[in-house]
Amino acid sequence: MEKVSLIIRNINVFNSYLKKYIPADVSVLDGKFYYIDRKKDAELTADEEFDADGMYMIPGFVNIHMHIESSMLTPAPYGRCLAQCGVTTAVSEPHEMANVRGIRGILEMISAAEDTPIDIYYGIPSSVPSTSSRLETAGAAIDCEAMKHLLEEKDVVCVGEIMNYRQIIRENDLEITKFLDYLRTERPGYVIEGHCPSLVDLDLAKFLYLGIDGDHTEHTLEEVRQRIENGMFFEIQGKMLKREILDYICKNNLYEYCGFVTDDTMADSLYEKGELNSVVQRAVDMGFPPEYAIYCASYTPSRRMRFYDRGVIAPGRLADFQLLKDPTVFRPEYVYKNGTQIYSRRDAAAEPPAHKFPSDFYNSVTLPPLAREDFEIRTELESGEVTVRAVEILPDRTQTREKHVTMPVRDHRLLWQNSGCLLAMVLERHGRNGNIGFGFITGSCLQSGTCATTWFHDHHNLFVAGDNPADMLLAVRRIQELQGGILTVRDGKILSELALPICGILSERPLDDTAAGLKSVRESLEELGYRHNNPIMSLGTLGLPVSPALKLTDVGLVDVKRGCIVPLII
Repeated sequence: MEKVSLIIRNINVFNSYLKKYIPADVSVLDGKFYYIDRKKDAELTADEEFDADGMYMIPGFVNIHMHIESSMLTPAPYGRCLAQCGVTTAVSEPHEMANVRGIRGILEMISAAEDTPIDIYYGIPSSVPSTSSRLETAGAAIDCEAMKHLLEEKDVVCVGEIMNYRQIIRENDLEITKFLDYLRTERPGYVIEGHCPSLVDLDLAKFLYLGIDGDHTEHTLEEVRQRIENGMFFEIQGKMLKREILDYICKNNLYEYCGFVTDDTMADSLYEKGELNSVVQRAVDMGFPPEYAIYCASYTPSRRMRFYDRGVIAPGRLADFQLLKDPTVFRPEYVYKNGTQIYSRRDAAAEPPAHKFPSDFYNSVTLPPLAREDFEIRTELESGEVTVRAVEILPDRTQTREKHVTMPVRDHRLLWQNSGCLLAMVLERHGRNGNIGFGFITGSCLQSGTCATTWFHDHHNLFVAGDNPADMLLAVRRIQELQGGILTVRDGKILSELALPICGILSERPLDDTAAGLKSVRESLEELGYRHNNPIMSLGTLGLPVSPALKLTDVGLVDVKRGCIVPLII
């Protein structure tokens, strides 16, 4: 009688090829599925047997577009949380860490993931900085040679999202363009991820022509249609769970050409709602067929990333799976990786020691001495009025609008306090040039008080905005004491804070502690008047110069569409 490692009996097995469940016994040998026994009569013995009592076995989910740094967690606690969510494979794109510590940061993230219970692979950050030194100051840069080096790392499986999508389709001397030329010769067919919101028609064709054939960003139905019709793999994140988008995919049987991803998931959302399983659940609740939702969270993303050894329950494939009580509720009772149980809802796993990063990763906020008068905007005009550009924050997206606001001037100083705007500043904190960019924010942002953060995409300089220069100075000094973080202040008192001491973007704490700290900041922002479906992400992308329309960096106000710095005063 043959012997295997594990037999799970009396289970309803999801067959990815038929898109249906089949009652069977499932055996595992040396970390791979051995036999899916529909007749339940195979003469096998096992080191371990488990009676599933009619539960449902589905493949481990595969999340191919996400950023660990967006959770503000280090890879180990993030990986443990993914296991609880039924995710057994993830592809993280560490351009946030790369913007602070370059290739060293990427290699440290890879090392920090070694003790996780799941497989975490990485994409090569292709746009570090996201634009250029003309528009922002990052802590490091990833050039073509660095990308070639990363290509040889065993856990690197793709080129991460190419964010300077308008530049790359024009004549340019970008490092990523050089790297794409290299790949065409040396690694044809290598997976290249894109980032191209609003790109259509000829511009979209130019983007695809370069070999960039995946996109995860927010789109209209017409933009989605153009992507799929032109052979682009469409990655559905939470904000793309729109009924017209899902209906279009279902009515046209387009399941082969799309997959579910998370992109950015923050610690409090991760703790309270889950990760990829949460996106899949929402899709099903909106009418996406459950069997196809499973397929698009396991099989199609595996094929997209050339992971031909997983994503399906079949002989010879990795025994990565989850057991559900209800086939429409993606809250696993058990999760297995390579045939070994890595999560049980009944048994809480112990928290292992945190990964220690190099000492300089804990000392990344370098600022010149600051005084209260540094929080003033002076003009050549002695008195009168000027019109300024303000960043208008919208309640339902991270994209912004440019708004013109008239403000009085007295003694060469801009009097902005009663303008309906908050003063905003971005302070270069990597110790490279000491730049300070000035601007104003308005709209669905704080109505009073001050906020500050070094978790500020993608360059992660220090952003502060408020209604009171004294509070703004307090906030900046506190961030420097913490060596990174996000906090709120009002009337000389710190209302909430989350320390992010690793490169100013990651916490060392476990998930529950980090989630609680972030939730307190989120609630404080809302109490101070921030009205947004994700105020943390809205705040954190006000300096992202590849996301329309007007953003603020340490260099100044960026007109994203034109790709240039524009003056604050018109």
